[in-house]
Amino acid sequence: MDRRDEDSLRATLAAVAPGTELRDGLERVLRGRTGALVVIGYDKAVEAICSGGFELDVEFSSTRLRELAKMDGAIVLDRDGSRIVRAATQLVPDPSIETRESGTRHRTAERAAKQTGHPVVSVSQSMAIVAIYVGNLRHVLEASTAILSRANQALQTLERYKSRLDEVSSNLSALEIEDLVTIRDVTAVLQRLEMVRRISEEIAQYALELGTDGRLMSLQLEELTGGLSNDRELVIRDYAEHLTDDNSVQEVLGCLSSVSGGELLDLTSAARCLGFIVVGDGLDASVSPRGYRLLSRIPRLPAVVIDRLVERFGSLQALLSASLEDLMTVEGVGEGRARAVREGLSRLAESSILERYV
Repeated sequence: MDRRDEDSLRATLAAVAPGTELRDGLERVLRGRTGALVVIGYDKAVEAICSGGFELDVEFSSTRLRELAKMDGAIVLDRDGSRIVRAATQLVPDPSIETRESGTRHRTAERAAKQTGHPVVSVSQSMAIVAIYVGNLRHVLEASTAILSRANQALQTLERYKSRLDEVSSNLSALEIEDLVTIRDVTAVLQRLEMVRRISEEIAQYALELGTDGRLMSLQLEELTGGLSNDRELVIRDYAEHLTDDNSVQEVLGCLSSVSGGELLDLTSAARCLGFIVVGDGLDASVSPRGYRLLSRIPRLPAVVIDRLVERFGSLQALLSASLEDLMTVEGVGEGRARAVREGLSRLAESSILERYV
């Protein structure tokens, strides 16, 4: 799927979300049962497929959209949907462009979207639905009540997965301190992080479609997932085999994203993305962290200093046993920062072990 089409669809969904003037206009058209064809964006590509009609160039309003939709032909808006550029115009896209639609209005909308690269909204008079076409993508707008129902289910699922993620993350931290980590422990955390990411993206999409109705949902999502944005990268940098640069991290992230939902339930899928060859009881093989994950939890410790510390000592265990003098040999680490690293790691060690055994 084209990333540009996805981004354009998201922008279009935001433009037609509940609470916007454009959404109000589309709902007025639906209630009036007249149907409509709306192009969002006007340039030479759009002008080339427009035939007849008349030019307006007036400020957009929902009532104007409703009245203009009573006439045959398409309505063309400017890129940000703030002005109505043309109305009652016939769209004549290339008929050789492939389309999956059967109705005349929908076929024209899909072809026009593919040919011009601009979003096209089609309001069906008979079926009372609003379909958005962006490149090769098609999205049907749903009522807020239906989206809210699915979103609330997704939020409940996210809460359960986040709770389990907190458990396995705390367990991994304690095992890292004791140098007892296995591939199973690492992949359990990475698996949960990926699951939480996928559910979060689904909820974010719902919130986008809900517009003003999704504000509380966005706050809940932020509360549940705040601080998790870099956790996957940190786990990968700690444990991935043959890790050389940021491109390697992106390759592992891409591998995780490509794993299907069913395959993700199998920990060996995450292990393969990390570069481990798992055979038999291979998930129980011991591994040692480099230290990125725990060092990132020390307040006000710059990422560049973390990189230098890991490069200098090579493993978390070596960092834990390093003296102040050893730490101060790293560029950018003076006595104050060395003391902060020592004390920070000590506090993390104490709290992680207490959480596990108390």
